[in-house]
Amino acid sequence: MILVTGSIIVQSKSFEEARRLSIEHTHRSRKEPGCISHDVHIDCDNPMRLVFVERWADRDALLKHFAVPASRQFIKDLSAFLVEPAAMEIYETKLMDRP
Repeated sequence: MILVTGSIIVQSKSFEEARRLSIEHTHRSRKEPGCISHDVHIDCDNPMRLVFVERWADRDALLKHFAVPASRQFIKDLSAFLVEPAAMEIYETKLMDRP
């Protein structure tokens, strides 16, 4: 499984639009093949930060997600609202049994 975490800090005047676009993106992404989950959250310490957590079945599914025109447009649209560059980390993970 692939785990993607990311965050953006947006301008306060653009927050609601960035939030709307992010929610649309997560809902659209959940329908893609290989998407296990795709969520966006508001950071409790910084309410201008949106945090993304995604789980994908495999690397191929994630790469296809990145290639979807709507995903590329989402990144382009959000870039106008950012206070600083977006952060993203990608992990290859294995689900463990509970102790």
